[in-house]
Amino acid sequence: MSERARVLLKTLVERHIRDGQPVGSSTLLKEAGLPVSAATIRNVMSDLE
Repeated sequence: MSERARVLLKTLVERHIRDGQPVGSSTLLKEAGLPVSAATIRNVMSDLE
């Protein structure tokens, strides 16, 4: 698993646990602080499925 995928997955899980709601790519973009687009985040998350 790439470092980018690890950061996104960690951010996703933490946010979901905190809020109990689905987490969208735009939210992950803001929270993770990675220099990527929302589309890139969706692609990474798709690869993790």
